[in-house]
Amino acid sequence: MTWQFELVAGPFEGPTGGVVWDGAAVLFTAVDEGRLLRFDLHTRKVDEVRRHLNRVNGLAFGPGRELYGAQEGGRRLVELVGDGRMVAADALLDGKYHNQPSDLVVDRQHRIWFTDPHHSAIPFGPQIFPLLDHQSVLRLERNERRAWTATRITNDTASPRALLLSGDETTLYVADGEPRHCVRELRAYPVRPDGSVGHPSVLHTFGADMRGPHRGVEGMCLDRDGTIVACAGWRVSGPGPLIYRFAPNGAVIETHPLPVDAPNRCCFGGHDLGQLYVTTAGGHLLMAITQAA
Repeated sequence: MTWQFELVAGPFEGPTGGVVWDGAAVLFTAVDEGRLLRFDLHTRKVDEVRRHLNRVNGLAFGPGRELYGAQEGGRRLVELVGDGRMVAADALLDGKYHNQPSDLVVDRQHRIWFTDPHHSAIPFGPQIFPLLDHQSVLRLERNERRAWTATRITNDTASPRALLLSGDETTLYVADGEPRHCVRELRAYPVRPDGSVGHPSVLHTFGADMRGPHRGVEGMCLDRDGTIVACAGWRVSGPGPLIYRFAPNGAVIETHPLPVDAPNRCCFGGHDLGQLYVTTAGGHLLMAITQAA
């Protein structure tokens, strides 16, 4: 079955980023505009939920339906509290400020795993604290005093873009590398009982052609069967903007072309979770009825 994508919102000014299903509608960010938006499938309306997000990109719900964002502009993670507050969920890493979080996932133990690359857009405010000399996956968790602490999880990533936990939380999927500087790979790290990760398997490597390097994965989600659904590709090179379906072992099950360029992030929504929503670098929100419907 070919997925037919339709434009349901946008384009906005700059990219649209993190996208999540809240049980009734789709929440997503207009990154450069600093806004959290809500798309209602029944009314087809887009409403502004809040503004002044300071470049929040990735979004994720916690186990208690807490909504967290990766704030590239503020170099921190934030909790978007229902009363309108934006509360920092952050900690120093070995006494230093980390880079610019871009994507995140929260596990059942309420630990926040996030990608921490450098970003071409500089953070807001005076650049007092230098960026780290590594770009890694980090994790926040609360200690016995309920304060957040930070741990470095990967030591082999060059520019992690997106991440995802398997349904049983024993595998961490990481999309590493951006086209201009790094090899683009989709990796699977085994998660040990103590929360550290083992040596990864490379599930997929994105190549290059006469026009240049292919764009790797920028966002991922799981379908109901545990298949990895990933946003990748662009019109600059390679096969173009695509939604990939990867088996957990890395086999490409199928691909679905997009009518617009450079997909960013994705999530399933609808009452049966049979609709796939995709945000893009051009500021769109797309929707397709999937085979899982």
